[in-house]
Amino acid sequence: MGNKRFEGWYFKHQLENNTVALIPGRSVNGAFIQILLPNGARFYKTHGLSVKEDEIYTGNCVFSPHGCKIELPGVQGKIEYGTITPLRSDIMGPFRFFPMECRHGVISMAHSLRGSLTVGGTDYIFDGGTGYIEKDSGISFPGSYQWIQCNDFPEPCAMMVSIARIPFGTIHFTGCICAIIYRGREYRIATYNGVRILLANETHICLSQRNLQLNIEISPFNSGHSLKAPVYGLMTGTVRERINAEIHIRLWEHHQLIFDLRSPYAAYEYVAPKNS
Repeated sequence: MGNKRFEGWYFKHQLENNTVALIPGRSVNGAFIQILLPNGARFYKTHGLSVKEDEIYTGNCVFSPHGCKIELPGVQGKIEYGTITPLRSDIMGPFRFFPMECRHGVISMAHSLRGSLTVGGTDYIFDGGTGYIEKDSGISFPGSYQWIQCNDFPEPCAMMVSIARIPFGTIHFTGCICAIIYRGREYRIATYNGVRILLANETHICLSQRNLQLNIEISPFNSGHSLKAPVYGLMTGTVRERINAEIHIRLWEHHQLIFDLRSPYAAYEYVAPKNS
């Protein structure tokens, strides 16, 4: 891994309000695993991280698109994943060919879960639950951004959206990537597809792209839990993530409502602009 760079994966496991996210990664500081729980977060330093094909090894833990096995102080368990749901193409679009401060990847929008974790004597059972996997790499997280992910709706739907202030050469711009899979159909809303960001604040997002319009209302009822974040390759930053935020999401195509869905189980991060 190059100088001042980080690399991290986000494995989310959810059965209604029973949610645990596992975040293995490596940075200038070394390898680590973060664990996000309904009642807090944990950070573990590990002895090295290696990637062999699609498997990640760090400490006594293994992560892959097929499942994970965890052995950490106070944390043990094994979870098997069903067939993953990748996107049709790279979520970064043509920006994947350019040097970026932070590069985002979606490995699976949704997959079934079987297994459990025991954390500090509490059992988290995920049989029949749903998982999500993504990856980030680069130098730093954006200075300001918002990110939402949810795949627990009354109908078959998985979504993620990220809006961030992006440095690009000598300029900055506000970029957007969004993917939705609803009843087997993928909708892609992004800067490289001509999206217009009509509104983006802590509680409301409205996007318009040709014949599509997306509206998301967010009710982050708590401040979430602190996670370490990369700053110039060092895990010295802090972000807060809510794993049970309430969202109301609606999508229109050609002015026809495609869906109107709610969930109290969205993962949500919001980092406000410095001058807000």
